Formats: sequence, structure tokens, C-alpha cells
Amino acid sequence: MLDAPSKIVVAGEMGAGKTTLIRAISDGDPIATEVPIFSGPMGEKTTTTVAFDYSSVALGDDETVHIYGMPGQLHFDFMRPILADGALGAILLLDATSPTMIDDCRHWLASLHAINPDLRIVVGITKTDLNARFSIREVRSVLLKLGADAPVSTIDPRVPDQCRHLVRALIVSIST
Repeated sequence: MLDAPSKIVVAGEMGAGKTTLIRAISDGDPIATEVPIFSGPMGEKTTTTVAFDYSSVALGDDETVHIYGMPGQLHFDFMRPILADGALGAILLLDATSPTMIDDCRHWLASLHAINPDLRIVVGITKTDLNARFSIREVRSVLLKLGADAPVSTIDPRVPDQCRHLVRALIVSIST
């Protein structure tokens, strides 16, 4: 599908599952810049990414993808354009348990578009099993209203096959 190693970024709010996704599909030990959360744990989450996560993933047929996880906190947003430079696409992870999930979706789409208006995006929604009121239709509706042609699926970032499916969906989106 892709002729050479490609770069994609994983975006989303703190706690959406970016680091977990990268760890789940990494071919080796990923590079991570995790530090303890200054204000203390957020539920089970005790660390946060302050610069980026990185790993490479072999998808078969000599196809390698380099994946960079963006920091989710606003005060580290200066890293986003640096990490997105040269990226072919982005995986946007949204946390279904967040009361601001729809606003987070709008924010990240605008942020990614400001960095590169041609960046292809796929959306993965995490923690849907923890939110009985979750509606994928609501997310799709927001994407349509914003003119974002992005595939959307639910995902558990701890499950490598689901993560690889999301990466492949992005690659197919880029290739078409």
C-alpha cells in the first residue's frame, strides 16, 4: 500500500489511550516521555506524556509505519506541529467517558487541520464499554457538520488487533 516507511501521529486528550495504543502495537519497546501527573493520579492514570511517544510497526509486506503519540495537555501543544511534520495521517482517539468528548473532537480536528489541512484522519473512540449512553452517531454527526471525511470506530487501545485495524484504516484512507 505504501512505498516507503510512513509517519502517522496519534492525537487526543490526556487519558484517551494514545500511549496504550502505541505500546500495544509496537514492534519493540516504544520510546516514551512519561512523567507523573503533577496534580496527582486521574483514576488509574498516574503518568502523562510530556513530549511524545514513538515506535515503529511492521504491517507486513515490508510495510513499516512510524507512529508518534502527541501530548494531550494544552501546555505541551507546541510539540504537535513538530511531531506532525511529514506525517501522512493521524489517528484521533476520543474518550467516551469524557463529558467533553464532542468538544474534544472539535478541538482536535481544528488543531490537526491548522497544522496540516491535508492530513488524513481516522477516529477511534475508547472506553465505550464504560459509557452506556455513548453514541457513535453523535460523533459521526459532528464530523459531518465539520466537513471531516473520517472513518470512525470504537477501539480498545489495549488490544493490538483493534489498534492495527485503525492503523490500516488510516493507510487505506491515505491511499485512496
